[in-house]
Amino acid sequence: MMAFYFSRLVEIFPFFLRGLWMTTKVAFISLILCTLIGFFLGMIRSSNNIFLKRIVGVYVAFARGTPFVVQIFIVFFIFPEWGIQLDAFPAALLAMAIMGSAFVCEIVAGGISAIHKGQWEAASSSGLTKFQQLRFVIVPQAMKVIVPPLVGQYVLLIKDTSVVSVIGVMELTRVGWVTVVRIPEGLMVFALVGILYFSISYPLVLLSNYLERRMAV
Repeated sequence: MMAFYFSRLVEIFPFFLRGLWMTTKVAFISLILCTLIGFFLGMIRSSNNIFLKRIVGVYVAFARGTPFVVQIFIVFFIFPEWGIQLDAFPAALLAMAIMGSAFVCEIVAGGISAIHKGQWEAASSSGLTKFQQLRFVIVPQAMKVIVPPLVGQYVLLIKDTSVVSVIGVMELTRVGWVTVVRIPEGLMVFALVGILYFSISYPLVLLSNYLERRMAV
């Protein structure tokens, strides 16, 4: 019986590859969005504007303090009641961007805050604007602190793509649930799902470990 299930799994393996492609696509696009939004919010979070800092703080607290699946349901089921109708794929990207950017924001804000205030004073005395101080002086130094945990956060975000299956996105986890109906050998099916997730996550784990060693030197 196990041999029969295995042969069936081999036959439908291309179905898993399509799920892997969808997972990779969701992860890649959402990581770009998370990084861009997170860096922008992180700079605001580390600024002296109390009003904007508090707004970003509320956003970060909500995104980090609520389950990701709840955020997906809000985007996919509640937003249409407010006139914002999204298909499953863009809804998944938006939910990933909301959740991921909050974590990236905290990483970036922490990295910027770690820079000694003397660097700010030196940049200011050079006649640079606030934006130029961040771009040319502060952020390049903060990257040493930011990059290793940022790559580690990317790994977590890739694994969180499994949650978007609840709104019908046909990524790896969804493929696994569909397959286990046809092949009632859950361990075999989800072992394959786990291996495929591992194949796209582990290179980032290695990169994170490398960067931590490299930045520590």
